[in-house]
Amino acid sequence: MDEREKLRKFRELDDAFAEALKGLDGSVKLEDAPDSPPLRSVEELEREEAQRAQEARDAEFREQLSSLMAEYAQSPRGACDLLRVIEAERRGRS
Repeated sequence: MDEREKLRKFRELDDAFAEALKGLDGSVKLEDAPDSPPLRSVEELEREEAQRAQEARDAEFREQLSSLMAEYAQSPRGACDLLRVIEAERRGRS
């Protein structure tokens, strides 16, 4: 690479860096950048992750419950009644 090419590439990088700094200062809105994904807050990302984790736990619980219902030949109604009794017992002990 000759010196002119190196200088040109350096200027391009310098311009891109300057533009990025302007974006951080707020003079350029990142939402206006072409093809940029929407920005989300850390709280929003954490909330979404917590929701995905809860959905995974719920799915695992349903799978385990279905397996137990099949193993012990329980109907959905019977399983629901059993869960209500267990829940009432827990409340009574608290």
